[in-house]
Amino acid sequence: MMRLFAVFLCVVVLVPGGTAHPVLPELAPDEAVRQHLRTRLEAQRRGLDALAVRGEKTQAAASVQAFYEDRQFSPVWVGPKGPRAAVDSLVAVLERADRDGLHPAAYHVDALRALLDESRAASESDARRLADLELLSTDAFLLYGSHLLTGRVSPTELEPSWNVEGRRVDLLPVLQEAARTGAVAEAVQSLRPPQSEYAALQTALQRYRHLAATGGWATVPEGASLRLGARGPRVDSLRRRLARTDDLPPERSAAPDSFGGALETAVIAFQERYGLETDGVVGPATRAALNVSADARAEQLEVNLERWRWLPQSLGRRHVLVNIAAFRLRVVEQGESVLRMRAIIGRPYRETPVFSGEISYLVFNPYWHVPHSIATKDKLPEIKNDPGYLARQQYDVLRGWGAEAQPIDPSTIDWSRLSASNFPYRLRQQPGPLNALGQVKFMFPNPHSVYLHDTPTRGLFARAERSFSSGCVRVEKPLELAEYLLASRTEWSADRIQNVLKTSAAERSVFLPEPVPVHLQYWTAWADEDGTVHFRADIYERDDAVQRALSIRGQ
Repeated sequence: MMRLFAVFLCVVVLVPGGTAHPVLPELAPDEAVRQHLRTRLEAQRRGLDALAVRGEKTQAAASVQAFYEDRQFSPVWVGPKGPRAAVDSLVAVLERADRDGLHPAAYHVDALRALLDESRAASESDARRLADLELLSTDAFLLYGSHLLTGRVSPTELEPSWNVEGRRVDLLPVLQEAARTGAVAEAVQSLRPPQSEYAALQTALQRYRHLAATGGWATVPEGASLRLGARGPRVDSLRRRLARTDDLPPERSAAPDSFGGALETAVIAFQERYGLETDGVVGPATRAALNVSADARAEQLEVNLERWRWLPQSLGRRHVLVNIAAFRLRVVEQGESVLRMRAIIGRPYRETPVFSGEISYLVFNPYWHVPHSIATKDKLPEIKNDPGYLARQQYDVLRGWGAEAQPIDPSTIDWSRLSASNFPYRLRQQPGPLNALGQVKFMFPNPHSVYLHDTPTRGLFARAERSFSSGCVRVEKPLELAEYLLASRTEWSADRIQNVLKTSAAERSVFLPEPVPVHLQYWTAWADEDGTVHFRADIYERDDAVQRALSIRGQ
């Protein structure tokens, strides 16, 4: 781009006392704004000015500097006659930042509105004021855009296992085009996560904020469990609480203090949305969930909107998605869920990590190579207490690895002398009905040694809260998942898979034609396609850290 140079004629003016002062001729409005921008930004670059505008500290100073230097400091938001319409569009967009769970105040909204009002009330243009408006507008757009694009807080600050590369967009061309055309709302929309789940959460957030702003809901007082046939004022409180969130449709004939069939159905609907035992009884857990305030639920939605902003533009044309907090797995193809199942995840002291990988192969009739930590913390005490434990559970004891591994007769080992710091052996469970991995495991190599697998303890899937594993994810329908992943390998039909599992005890690996992305994520709130909002307990206590980070950055 050609550099433009202004030529100035110096005029000497004599003032009383005989002192001569050079005076620059009056600049055109555009050029005057440009000179103010140049002066402010060059001072900032030299470290002479922190680039605070009207008491508002700019947050994207380096990007603002680069943007205007590339343009030779020409403004984009203001013109010869003052603010352009694009500024109004920008302010309108920023005022709605709360719909993303963000804080409009973080994006200079009040200062921008005041500058606009001052500029339009003034009888003539003030170049300094317009330069202030220009700088704040650009900083606000870049800051809001970056937060929509990658989140307010870096996920690596809160999730040590995070390995997902987020979305990358050069914001400066987006800014320039938005300011030029005035299509600010469209530009901002292009920076939001494209997944439908994000838009559904936005809608849910507006709803719960409205509920909070209009009084929230009634709480259910302490007392005995409420169930079918119960009567009294606590039942009336329950009825009003469930009606507020549309779990209980309007009833014309029901007595307010009577627990009838319709109220029981409403309680079950609520329990389903909150991942509770669906027994229709309002016990301590259900009452606690009912009494969480509307404000707190809105904050929970804000936290989960932020988690979506951490993700890449695409999770994959088809992918496996595990929601750790919901104990659920689904397979998504072209945006549609084609397979759903329950999952069992890590205990709170052995959390399933949040990360992404690619399923590259399956193992039928797998051995379980017991991790050293589990062998010493869990299995060693069992072995010491029960000499027959290893044989009964079909464990081999090995020393060494690979071809050098040597089987050891368990009866020759003095187990009482072993400890976590002195355990030179490996434990390996043989394939079969007792194997902890069940009949198949799904491998996506990762530093956490975490994978998906079957399990012989099928009864645990009936539980509402399913945190029983040591970090891996146990899946409810492993054979259906295997059939789906191997569907393009026609030689691996459902009948052949069943035959291999029934007739062979040998471990067998089968590679997928192409790897399938798998994402282990942690969402404690989401909305279905039909708008039904779901909440889950924060089993790993991660929501507060995200909320604190959002609040700090919103000040």
